[in-house]
Amino acid sequence: MQKPTRALIVDDDKEICALLCSYLADFGIEARGVHDGAAMRRAIAEQTPDVIILDLMLPGEDGLTLCRQLRSNGNIPVIMLTARGEPADRVVGLELGADDYVVKPFDPRELVARVHTVLRRARGDGGSLGSGGESERINFEGWSLDVGTRQLTTPRQVVVPLSNAEFRLLWTFIERPRRVLNRDQLMDAARGQSSTAYDRSIDLLVSRLRQKLDDDPRDPKLLKTIRGEGYLFDARISR
Repeated sequence: MQKPTRALIVDDDKEICALLCSYLADFGIEARGVHDGAAMRRAIAEQTPDVIILDLMLPGEDGLTLCRQLRSNGNIPVIMLTARGEPADRVVGLELGADDYVVKPFDPRELVARVHTVLRRARGDGGSLGSGGESERINFEGWSLDVGTRQLTTPRQVVVPLSNAEFRLLWTFIERPRRVLNRDQLMDAARGQSSTAYDRSIDLLVSRLRQKLDDDPRDPKLLKTIRGEGYLFDARISR
């Protein structure tokens, strides 16, 4: 018998926590609510959740700080809840390792859909991402990406850590080399759902990926900007 999905909700609004726990239970998701970073760490120590739903605005340690801590200690999928809608706020969460975000107010059904999406990705059954198997290794221009471990290795054999969003973005480029991809396509890959036509936070995420690839933004060789259209990954891929 398959074990139920366990979700940990971290939000200082106790009413929201209770409502979300009740709603998620209707979909077979065992949810527990806590209200600050210390309680979150205690809950994780007691029982590791399958997914963490993390509010950005918390007393004491905020959601971004906690997301950074979570990513430094493991790979539990994180969905951020935020009342902030600015592109910079969203991409910071993605850069720190959040798998997705939901802007308040939101439809609880949307949150359930996001939970299922990030869990499929984390378990490796969310589509073509990593479908070649855990041992698959992708090589391009001296770089190497291990799909199973999500480790990027430089031509000098130095391992470069990637956030979940950075990995998904790089994988999207690898799947479509030498093709122009617009911002909507790339943001869909980075956050796992459709973005608005005016969402330009992808530019910040591409900038972060360029830094990881040591690609000079003034004269990029791998991630090229196609003015007025999007970005192009100019690399030969081998597997």
